[in-house]
Amino acid sequence: MQISVENIGKKFVREWIFRHASFKLEAGQKYTFVGPNGSGKSTLLQLLTGLFPASEGVITYTNAQGKEIDMDDWYKHIVIAAPYLELVEEFTLRELIKFHSAFKPFKNDITVTDFEDFIQLSHAKDKLVRHFSSGMKQRVKLGLALMTDVPIIFLDEPTSNLDVQGFQWYIDNVTKHTDGQMLLLGSNVTQEYEFCDNIISVADFKNV
Repeated sequence: MQISVENIGKKFVREWIFRHASFKLEAGQKYTFVGPNGSGKSTLLQLLTGLFPASEGVITYTNAQGKEIDMDDWYKHIVIAAPYLELVEEFTLRELIKFHSAFKPFKNDITVTDFEDFIQLSHAKDKLVRHFSSGMKQRVKLGLALMTDVPIIFLDEPTSNLDVQGFQWYIDNVTKHTDGQMLLLGSNVTQEYEFCDNIISVADFKNV
């Protein structure tokens, strides 16, 4: 899977958040988009996922056979963990896991119980997600992203709301469970992406 970005820009009302962004993202590689808060990292990632349309330019997904993938089908190939994406809070943890895996299977056919153990929340399997702390919710989001069997993973501000233990859990697992997948990170915390060799600065697209 490859993502090609050609001269994209995003404008809100009269202000360009960024413009003339062009780059290629290759299968199996890890990329981090860096920049201070408010620089447009999250906006750029949301354009790449198809959550929002670009104001100008073209984003193209191409599969391993070189065939372009229709934008309406991008969601089949990606998984996202971000603070602005909500979980279904009316579900228990176990119900949420089953719901997610019904649409996008887990890697290596891991079971629901295995997943609960992986995110270290087996004790909360019957608890409604609405009663989870923000850190617990973030761990669920990250776990779903890391264990879903898709070609592309998006992680925006991955350690937001995590305590020290949760942060270490992320560090221990983010590379271990993303081998062979394209990983796209949005971050301004160096420790979140120290393993990443491909750094893209959103500031490079600010000269508009």
